[in-house]
This record gives sequence, structure tokens and C-alpha cells, in this order.
Amino acid sequence: QVQLVESGGGLVQAGGSLSLSCVVSRRTFSADVMGWFRQAPRKEREFVAAISSSGASTRYADSVKGRFTISRDNAKNTLYLQMNSLKPEDTAVYYCAAGRHWYQPLYDRPGEYGTWGQGTQVTVSS
Repeated sequence: QVQLVESGGGLVQAGGSLSLSCVVSRRTFSADVMGWFRQAPRKEREFVAAISSSGASTRYADSVKGRFTISRDNAKNTLYLQMNSLKPEDTAVYYCAAGRHWYQPLYDRPGEYGTWGQGTQVTVSS
């Protein structure tokens, strides 16, 4: 069974940094488009970033562009999200997700991702 396991969340002050990881137990990881999403209390799940199967292409939400960096290591079946200059509004549960289809476009819609991790909490204090 495919599993996505996130780690690296925690509590940080505004302006600080955190690095999230997502280990994927899936033999097709190197063909999967991967994404990070987040969900704050009483809000819908929203797109954060996506990366192509090779890692050559990335896409970011406007709200995190220039502060967050998505990357992957296909040899380690691991997805990363480096978060810098964190703001209180970045507080949310962060989820990694695998695209429904190999080599699909870098969609920003949650419905285009078929497998999800359990999430990791990120809290940014002011």
C-alpha cells in the first residue's frame, strides 16, 4: 500500500524557517508529480507548491513564492519543502500529495492529486 509520511513540522517564530520532508513508499515515485498543500482551521485546503517528476519544473502559490522551495530526491523517494521567512498566516497542517497520473501537469487543484499523507502541523507565532 502506498504511503506518504510527512515530518518536520513544529512551532517557529515569525521570520524563522522550517523544512518539511515527505517519504513516499511507492516504486513509481520518480514518475509522480508531487505537491504540497496546506489547510488552516475553518479554511479549504490550498495549494502551496508542485514539482515535476524529474524536479526540473516547479510551481508555487503567489503567497509563498520567493519564500518556499520545493525539491525532491528520487533516489531517496523523498519530497521536501523548505520554508523561510515564515509568517503567522502560514500556520496550517501541511500535506504532501502524489498526482493521479504520471507526468501530469503541475496542477494546483487538490482533486488532481490522488494519494495524500497524514499531514504535519506548522505553527508560526507572531
